[in-house]
Amino acid sequence: MQMKNKIIWLRISYWVGAIVDGLATLRMLFPKIAYGVEYRYALGLGASLMLGWTFLLIWADRKPLERKGVLLLTVFPVITGILLAEIYAVANRLITFEKMLPTGILLVALIALFSFSYFNARDVKSEAQG
Repeated sequence: MQMKNKIIWLRISYWVGAIVDGLATLRMLFPKIAYGVEYRYALGLGASLMLGWTFLLIWADRKPLERKGVLLLTVFPVITGILLAEIYAVANRLITFEKMLPTGILLVALIALFSFSYFNARDVKSEAQG
């Protein structure tokens, strides 16, 4: 695969992640259901971290090759942690499997996209030099 295509995959990954995180931030800031002060507090904390990660992915896009490690940090611990929390919630009957499934599919797709983009671009510097 050409170096230009590898960079495009990195940039797609950064922007898909930033968009998904931005939308998640909005959902956390303006939930349909709020079960009390503690719940709103936890969502506020999560939303600030989600927004920070949105900006981190946009920042990584400015130098896609040099900052490709951000994709691995996004896969683990961030996305993997969210996926494990969802599995925990289903296992403890906090949410139903059906309710978790769309988010779970999205998280697995993001893991696949980010991993592919990172490993696909891993050798770009060596290709460019030699």
